[in-house]
Amino acid sequence: QVQLVESGGGLVQPGGSLRLSCAASGFTLDDYTIGWFRQAPGKEREGVSYSGNIIYYAAFVKGRFTISRDKAKNTVYLQMNSLKPEDTAVYYCAAANRLLFGLLGLRADSYDYWGQGTQVTVSS
Repeated sequence: QVQLVESGGGLVQPGGSLRLSCAASGFTLDDYTIGWFRQAPGKEREGVSYSGNIIYYAAFVKGRFTISRDKAKNTVYLQMNSLKPEDTAVYYCAAANRLLFGLLGLRADSYDYWGQGTQVTVSS
């Protein structure tokens, strides 16, 4: 049974850091493209980063966020540094059983499986 579970969200002050985890079961992450997305109230779901044959970041997080994988744990991470209030959103991980490239990997409809989301709030 394919499952993705996000964790690591919470409340953090501006300039702080969080590390989000995406734990996979029922399939091997190494064979999939894994993306991170976020959605704030009243806004469209937007792509943050993805990792597959390439690593790609949305312009608004480049230089602050880092995506990585731990094959032994079958887990993908999103390290989030220098957080801003506008980063506040529910963050989701997703998996696609195909190679992605460019902006295609930041589109939600490119992905087949989704986690439940984890809330990130950046506030003083």
